[in-house]
Amino acid sequence: MTSDSVLTETGITPGARPRADRRVVLWGTYDLGKPRTRILRDGLGAAGIDVIEIHADIWSAHADKSQAGKAAVLLVLLRALLAYPGLVLRYLRAPAHDAVIVPYLGQFDVIFLKPFAWLRRRPVVWDMFISLYDTVVSDRQMVRPTNPVAYGLRALEWCACRAASLVVLDTETHARRIAAMFGLAEGRTGAVPVGAEPEAFARIAPRASHDGPTRILFYGQFIPLHGIATILEAALSERGRAHHWHLIGTGQDNAVAEAALADGTSPHVTWERWRPYEQLIDAIEDADVCLGIFGASEKAASVIPNKVYQCLVAGRTVITRQSDAIEESFPAPHTGLFPIPHSDHTALLDAIEKAAQKGFPAMPGEHLAIARPEEIGRQLAALLTDISRKAPAHAQ
Repeated sequence: MTSDSVLTETGITPGARPRADRRVVLWGTYDLGKPRTRILRDGLGAAGIDVIEIHADIWSAHADKSQAGKAAVLLVLLRALLAYPGLVLRYLRAPAHDAVIVPYLGQFDVIFLKPFAWLRRRPVVWDMFISLYDTVVSDRQMVRPTNPVAYGLRALEWCACRAASLVVLDTETHARRIAAMFGLAEGRTGAVPVGAEPEAFARIAPRASHDGPTRILFYGQFIPLHGIATILEAALSERGRAHHWHLIGTGQDNAVAEAALADGTSPHVTWERWRPYEQLIDAIEDADVCLGIFGASEKAASVIPNKVYQCLVAGRTVITRQSDAIEESFPAPHTGLFPIPHSDHTALLDAIEKAAQKGFPAMPGEHLAIARPEEIGRQLAALLTDISRKAPAHAQ
C-alpha cells in the first residue's frame, strides 16, 4: 500500500484487454483497504475498460473507521486537503476519458472534484456504498438526528449527491432508500453488488463431515447492523450450547459481548478480536455454517455485506436476515442460503438445525455469477455507458 503522500496514475488490470475507446478515471482519496473498491477497479478492467487511477492514500492507518477518534478524523481531513491540489493537477493532465468515478469514501472528494470535471465536461459517478448519515445516525444511533453532527453529515451528503451525475450503492433496495433519504430524482442512483475477491475467497474443498458440535462462524465489526446480541443470545441458550461458535471481530457492541461472556461459563464460544483479511478463508474452511447479519434497522434490510458473498463463494452454508435486498439478489429457493427474520435467536437456531439436516449445502457456483468481479464490472460499465451518453459529445 502506498504512503499517504503518494499519488498514482496507472492503467489497470494485468492480463485484461481494455478497449481503447472506453476509459475511466478513478479519482480521489478512496480506501483501497476495502474489498469494495478493489473489486470495482478490477472488475472494470475485466470488463474491457481502461482504468486510470489518480489516488492519494490517506486511509491505510485507519482500517476500522468506527474506532477512529476526533484527532484521527481531523488528521485524515488534513491529509485530504493537502492531497487535493496534486490530485486536481493530475486529473487536468489525464488523457481523454468517458467518466470519473469517485470510490468509497468520497463525500468530500466528489464535491471538490465537481468543478474540474465540469471543465472537462465529464460526468462524475460516486460510489457512495454507504451513507455516513444513515450509518452514524439511523443505524448505529451514535448521535441523535437533532445533533449538529447529524445536521452536518446530512448536509455534506446532500451536497455530495448533487455533485455526482450518478450515485452508486450495493443493492437496488439500498439505492431506493438513499434516493428517498436525500430527495434524488429517478435515474440519479444505481446499484452493483459488493461481491467477493476470488483470489481471497476461492471455492474451497467441500465441507468434510466430522464428529462433534456444529462449527458456526461469524466475522465482522461488532455493530448493531450485524446483530451480535442475537448471535450471542442463540449461542448462550441451552440449544446453542450444543454447537461451537467462533466469533471474529470488535467494534461498537464490544460491551455486549464482554458482558455476555464475562462469567467464563461459555467454553463453546471463542472470541477472536482480530484476524488478517488474508486469513479469513482459513476460518471459513473450518466452519460448517457462516453467519451474515441480523440487525433490525432499515439499513440492515437494504444491504448485503461482503461476508455473505465471501462465504457463499467459498462454498459454505450461510444464515443471514431475511430482507428485500436478499430477495432481490438471491431469489428463492435459496440453496445454501438460509434467510431468517431479524433479531430472532430462535429462528437462527432452527436454521442451523435445518442446515444440518440438509447436509450443510453450498450454493451452486452458477448462482454466484453476481459475486464475480467481472460481472460486477460489467454492471458498472453498463451504468457508465448510460451516464456517458448524457455527456456532451465533444467532452474530454
